[in-house]
Amino acid sequence: MIMSRFDSVVNTYLIQHCSLHPPTSPQIGLVVHSHCDYLAPVEFPSVVDLALRVNKLGKSSVTYEIGVFERGQEEVKAVGEFVHVFVDRDSRRPGKDGMSGELKTGLEKLLAEKSKL
Repeated sequence: MIMSRFDSVVNTYLIQHCSLHPPTSPQIGLVVHSHCDYLAPVEFPSVVDLALRVNKLGKSSVTYEIGVFERGQEEVKAVGEFVHVFVDRDSRRPGKDGMSGELKTGLEKLLAEKSKL
């Protein structure tokens, strides 16, 4: 169930901030990897909030990190990773120029700064 929430938060961001329209956009994102580490329980009927960031942005791929928080709490309950490869809708192959400029620009806004350590 939590993975469907990850898909929803990622796709909502792509639609609202990256000009992606899944039914008609020439590029689509294929999920090539996903996982979740559960750190603490969340019990029904709690409501959760999700925080989204980009940990790695490549030419045609993006690695998202999603934090799961119980509403009103600061403790992280789960951390997920979700990787998209953006491909041509028809060929299902990455384009030679990678993802579109609008897509990359929108994703750069969520790019986490690298640690200086």
